[in-house]
Amino acid sequence: MTNTIHVYQSIARATKEHGVETMFGLMGDANLFMVDSFVRDCGGRFVPAAHEGSSVLMAIAYAHVSGKVGVATVTHGPALTNATTALTEAARGHIPLVVLAGDTPVDNPRHLQSIDQRELVKVTGAGFEQLRTPATVGKDVARAFYRAQVERRPIVLNMPADFMWQEVSHDVQVLDVFTAPGGVAEGDTLDNAIGMIASARRPLILAGGGAVHARDQLIALADRLEAPLATTLKAKGLFNDHPYNIDIFGTLSTPAAYELIAQTDCIICFGTALHDFTTDRGKLMKDKRIVQVDVEPEAIGGGLHPDAALVADAGLTAQTILYWLDQAEVEPSGFTRELDTKTLTAHPAGPEKTSEGCVSFVHALERLEEALPQDRVLLTDGGRFMTEIWCRISVPNPQSFVGTVNFGAIGLGLQEAIGAGIAAPERPVVLFTGDGGFMMGGINEFNTAVRLGLDLIVIVANDSAYGAEHIQFTDRKMDPSLTEFNWPSFADVARSLGGTGYEVGSMEALEEALAGLENRSGPVLIDLRLDPHHVPRMRA
Repeated sequence: MTNTIHVYQSIARATKEHGVETMFGLMGDANLFMVDSFVRDCGGRFVPAAHEGSSVLMAIAYAHVSGKVGVATVTHGPALTNATTALTEAARGHIPLVVLAGDTPVDNPRHLQSIDQRELVKVTGAGFEQLRTPATVGKDVARAFYRAQVERRPIVLNMPADFMWQEVSHDVQVLDVFTAPGGVAEGDTLDNAIGMIASARRPLILAGGGAVHARDQLIALADRLEAPLATTLKAKGLFNDHPYNIDIFGTLSTPAAYELIAQTDCIICFGTALHDFTTDRGKLMKDKRIVQVDVEPEAIGGGLHPDAALVADAGLTAQTILYWLDQAEVEPSGFTRELDTKTLTAHPAGPEKTSEGCVSFVHALERLEEALPQDRVLLTDGGRFMTEIWCRISVPNPQSFVGTVNFGAIGLGLQEAIGAGIAAPERPVVLFTGDGGFMMGGINEFNTAVRLGLDLIVIVANDSAYGAEHIQFTDRKMDPSLTEFNWPSFADVARSLGGTGYEVGSMEALEEALAGLENRSGPVLIDLRLDPHHVPRMRA
């Protein structure tokens, strides 16, 4: 069908034609008519944020939980600069997003809000796509969606404001994309890899975020080898309930699992770039044969050089290895026959010591693990507290876990929790954030969650300090007071923003808050009071 409409309508229609039902954003003069058309003409849903960066963060979690391309929109200049941290988070997390960004009029280079938006976007690691002319709207939108899927990163489509009311003939332009690219490993490198695996007496299979689609194939290979299974943080929950799952590999491992990993002689790595936290800066890979399989060439050989590298699909490669092991009648290793998985996945209890009016963080987490809804989507902000949460709070599967730490930033969690809640409205969303992170970003959007009526439980790990910096001052026998803050009651803040709030300074108060969750309606915030001197250190 061909018809004459305005450019802003054509952009909205082209977005809808790519299967987009939900758009996050904040309107300005370069995108407001497009947003209106997306809602009124196309039947789409617009989720308005209080800050431009929030809209991109919401789209990140929406994409992760839903498995779809996330879409956000902002206007030009300061709106786009406000989104740079979020764009960097998405780029480093390999999240497919399309960001529809307005730009100042082409014929007004001295516009107050004019900047070189291409150069700004480039430094974040996101891709840039220019809306070239009114006549190419359909092709340019299609190109942005195509690139987001195949490049697995955010693509900013730059839309000059002075194009919006020009008339164009709209044609449907959708580039069909094969979204599961990957090859089958073959050749001498595969033969060498199979030889290493076949001769291993203590093999282990490690799955990262790039292998979550291959769960069944990896389990079949592990069972055939009698090898334990582990995941990186991004694949948390992938092997839940498997008898030889040792949970997270690396600095987040239990002491028993860490010792087991040290005893292995061959680690077969699928879909993980093997960064420093996974390998404990290489310590866990020393004196072992390393086979690395990843569909992304740049994931291989960054900080660690494997003995065999296969640029191929994780599932297909696992099946291929299993086939040749059977053909050669290779005996299973017998490694898992020695394992006691109960000890391998049990993290040691933390100290009960704390101050009056505070709770023990680890003991509170253990109680929250029992009491929080089991079908939860879990999000964690950045901060001192996060590693204990990653170790002690479980998730149903990797799609139900979002850690907002690809860029090492704090203050991103609540915004992404909203995106997760929109993607999975039938499930409760649980967010753990710190007091600094909540003040930096969460307080901006808590009322957004209230307006949307989300089933959101926010737990603020409140040590009234910037914890990582507090540790550095105390370690050097210096005064940490510069890191400490006298925040308002976050429970009161939650109530003032339209939600429910509980202040928790004892285990008894925690029980009262948990009882209140049973009849919750809308967002709930639990202000978990902690002593900065008694919060466990980050595991790194």
